[in-house]
Formats: sequence, C-alpha cells, structure tokens
Amino acid sequence: MNFLEFMQQMVNGFSLGSMYALIAIGYTMVYGVLRLINFAHGDIMMVGAFLGYFGMAVLGLPFVAAVFLAVVGSSLLGMLTDKVAYKPLRDAPKISLLITAIGISFFLENIFNVLFGGTPRPFPVPEYMEHIINISGLIFSVASLMVPIVTLLLLTIILWVLYKTKYGMAIRALAFDVNTVNLMGIDANRIIMLVFGMGSGLAAVGGIFWAVNYPSVEPMMGVLIGLKAFAAAVVGGIGSVGGAVIGGFIIGFTEVVVVAFLPEYGGYKDAFAFVLLILVLLFKPTGILGINFDKSRF
Repeated sequence: MNFLEFMQQMVNGFSLGSMYALIAIGYTMVYGVLRLINFAHGDIMMVGAFLGYFGMAVLGLPFVAAVFLAVVGSSLLGMLTDKVAYKPLRDAPKISLLITAIGISFFLENIFNVLFGGTPRPFPVPEYMEHIINISGLIFSVASLMVPIVTLLLLTIILWVLYKTKYGMAIRALAFDVNTVNLMGIDANRIIMLVFGMGSGLAAVGGIFWAVNYPSVEPMMGVLIGLKAFAAAVVGGIGSVGGAVIGGFIIGFTEVVVVAFLPEYGGYKDAFAFVLLILVLLFKPTGILGINFDKSRF
C-alpha cells in the first residue's frame, strides 16, 4: 500500500469515525448525568434517519429542513422517553433503568418494523452530496467531507453549552449530586430531559449522515451502529465528551484499517471494534480520556 492509498483510508476512517462520534456523545452525556447506559440510543438514531427519510421522500423537504425535522423529532422522542420511562425510576436500582432501556430499544425496533416493514428503503441522497471531489489523488464525496466538519462543529457547540452557559453549569452540577442541585432550586428533572434531548438530537444527525453515506434506512439499523458507538464512548472514556469523539474516530479507523490492510478478514471488521474495546478495558478500564468522577465531569 502506497502513501496515497494510506491517506485515502485515513480520510474514509475519519468520515466513518465522525458518525460514531456523534452517536457516542449521547451515550456519554446520559451516563455522566445518570450513570445509565441508554441502550435505546441507537434506535433513536434510527428514528432520526427515518424522520429524515420521511421529510425528504414524502414531504419533499430540502435536505437541511429534513435534518431539522429529524433533530427536533428525535430530541422530543428522547425527552418523552425520559419522562415516561426513566423519570419514574429515578430512585430505583440501576438494573431497573438498564432493563427499561433495553425494553424501549425493542419497542422502537418492533413498532418501526410493523409500520414500515423490515425491507431497507433507499434514502433520497441530494445530488450535490454525491458529488465526487479529487484532491491530489484523494477521492471523497461531499457527504463524507461534511460529516467530520459537522461533528467538530457540534462538538464545539456542546462544549460551549457545557462550560459557558448556565444550563451547562446546571448539567455539570447535576452530574455531581442530584440532591444538592434540587436544594439549590434547580429542577433536576428538567435538566435531565435537556440532556436526553441534546443527545438524541446528535444521534439524529449521525443517523441521517449514515443514511446518506450508506443510502438506506431500516428498523434494525441502529442495533449494531449503536453498540459500536457505545464501544467508542467506552474506548474514549465514558463520561467525557471529547473522549467520545476520540473513541469514535478510533473505532472508525479500526474498521477501515482492517478492511484495507487485512482484506481477507474484512468480514470480521465489526468484531475488531469489540476486540479493541476489550483490550482498552483490560489495560485502561476508564478509557483513553477517562475522568475521575469525584473531581470532574465531561
């Protein structure tokens, strides 16, 4: 493999990792606040992709408007899920929340399977996003170029919200001690709903870009993608927003490198992501940017 081919694979890995990173941020934010692994998060990503499909294929909306519809719809779904399913279990054992999250995941998968069927539907990719760019031999589409740019932009916005706004201060305080936050007159449930809304909105963006780069949507698409995004969050350091993005890039690069350098093992590329997860847990259980939850958050 020459240098140009190597750089081409790095570009591909950067694009793929960006999609995992968008979804992983939602996992890490919910965990940072509630110590909950929201296994329904991947399916909310799927809902976002379907909303984008519905907006473009059925309503005839332009791409940006369809993305807005998907983000708003997924954010509302995330907040509704928290209000209906998680809020009544705030004081229950963590295993109850975990089982509830798995139940919500199955519910979303099955209801979309009943409503839309299990056959993948082609996603209407805008023509300009399929345009191919060639820079000194490096070939990529506009869509694959947009994903990392949007990811880094959204990461900057999330970090600004967390560290420069009152809502961000409330989120970080809530992650330390819910009872103290309530005593200070802050509505903890409202802040938790905000976290679910932010994470779900990011998942919707990740879902739409996934559907653009791999142009189809189907009810089970969020299962494996969600698990690999969770692996990315753990590899980067669960509870760290920056760690989730780094973990997403690492998982994306791992998949691409396996296919590029070991094509005979390309069918096992999904397994390599979880092998990497196991190795990180063995040698650095807190992840690459793992944080001390007694001293800091996100």
